[in-house]
Parts: sequence; C-alpha cells; structure tokens
Amino acid sequence: MHQTPKVQEGYCAFGEHQTWYRVTGDLSNGALPLVVAHGGPGCTHDYVDAYKAIAATGRAVIHYDQLGNGRSTHLPEAPAEFWTVDLFLDELDTLLTHLGIADGYCLLGQSWGGMLAAEHAVRRPKGLKALVIANSPSSFPTWVEEALRLRRALPGEVHETLLKHEAKDDFDHPEYQAASDVFYRNHVCRLDPWPPEVVATFDAVAADPTVYHTMNGPTEFHVIGTLKDWTIEDRLHRIEVPTLVLTGRFDEATPRAAEAYSTRIPGAQWLILGQSSHMPHVEEHELCMQVVSSFLDRSTK
Repeated sequence: MHQTPKVQEGYCAFGEHQTWYRVTGDLSNGALPLVVAHGGPGCTHDYVDAYKAIAATGRAVIHYDQLGNGRSTHLPEAPAEFWTVDLFLDELDTLLTHLGIADGYCLLGQSWGGMLAAEHAVRRPKGLKALVIANSPSSFPTWVEEALRLRRALPGEVHETLLKHEAKDDFDHPEYQAASDVFYRNHVCRLDPWPPEVVATFDAVAADPTVYHTMNGPTEFHVIGTLKDWTIEDRLHRIEVPTLVLTGRFDEATPRAAEAYSTRIPGAQWLILGQSSHMPHVEEHELCMQVVSSFLDRSTK
C-alpha cells in the first residue's frame, strides 16, 4: 500500500522569468520521474492535473505551467516572434536541470505538449528514457484539415455558423461561441459537466490568451497563428526511446493527424481509447492512468 505522495511546489528561474512547477511524489526514490507538458500552446497544467495519479505507483510526477501561462510569468506585451518552439524547449531543459533530473526522466506531452515532447525527443537528450505523446498532431496543416472535416460533420448549422463569423473575424459573437462549444463538447471533452480543472484551464486562456492566440489562433480549429505550418513528420525517425502514442476515438487529434507518430517513430505503440475525445486522462481516467503507468514500468526497467 502506497502512502499519499508528498507534494512540493516551487519556481524555476528561466532567464528573467519564473516557471512554476509542482512535484507529486519523491524524486529521490530511484523511480524515473514523469514530466507532464500541457497543451495549448497557452493552456495551463490544470486540465492535465489528473496525471498526478501516477504518483501513487511510486513514480514522481512533475507538472509545470509553461511561460506566459498559469502561475508562471505572464508576458502579454511580448511580440509574436518571442513565442517560439525553441523558447519552450529551453524552458523544459532549464526545468529538468533545476530539478536535478536531466540524467533520467520520462516525458508525457498532451496535445501541443506532445508536439513539444516530440521536438524534445528528436534532439535525443541523454536523460530521456520513455516518451508518451497524447492526443497530438504531427502536422498542423493536417490538424486543420481534419478539424474542418470534423466541423462539417457536426449537426445543424454549426459549420456554417463558424464560417460566417470567421469571415468577419468576429470570434466573440455569441453565435460563434455557441457553435465552438458544440465542437469542443464533441471532440475536446465529452464529459458533462466538464471537470473543474478543465474549466479552470479554459478560464485561464480566456483571461490571458496571449500565447494561445499568437501561436495557435482564436480557437482549436481556426489555426492562423505562428504554428500553422509546423510539422515534425520528417524528423520523427530520430526518436530512439520507447514511445506510446495515445488518442481518443472522438479526438480532434484524429488517426490521420496522429498516425505519423506511430509509423515513423521506431517501435512506437499506439492506443486509441474508445470512450474518449481529446482528454482521455479525465474521460477514461482509470484506464488512461493504467495504460500510461504500465507502459512506463515496462519501458524503464
């Protein structure tokens, strides 16, 4: 029987800024810790908080808020060119060093966090021992094509309503917000009501959308930000560590959007959770935790 894991929060200096982090569990017990990178870009750790349950297996779990978000330093005045993939890779490396785990750790990235995790892994860092890419596209152009396909399949006039207001850049219109909500409840999180931690992340993005709007765009499916041409597909063969790819049956990260992770990363395993969309960690919590924990245990013996 495991004791309740201890929890420690702190800040890591990142240049002139601060990155907030939380460690659930014991970093010194010999088990390789799991670092969790949240999505967005521009979300917060809250909605992936559920992964802390893995600490009950004896493996410490580290959450952090990426720069510009949550409890880390906010920079609403920073120009668009400030927010780059390299910035967030540097922040991750800084955190690993700060925590003293750069020589041995596992990494789980969800959505944008999975893209970031893949960017980290293709550089072959010596300390990375296992990788989980959850609900992530390997190419943003493909992601957008798939999002538009999913939109067109929604009931009623949802797609037409979205198009009408996008043509006017009127993303705050109540009709646009309501139509967006239909997409989110079909392909982002299908629980009703949404868990408080998921609501907390959406509220945080609404309060400071700097990073999300700059790198992604106004919504999940209207991608006009700096990442719109991003792809990692031509570099995935460089990843050398055991890799698990996770998606949900109703996920906005569709099989077409995610499959390159499984076909181009040597030896990668891919699992589709049948009752989930974009957030299996809350939609099928126990199964998702079991799958991830057992993969990490097998991969880090």
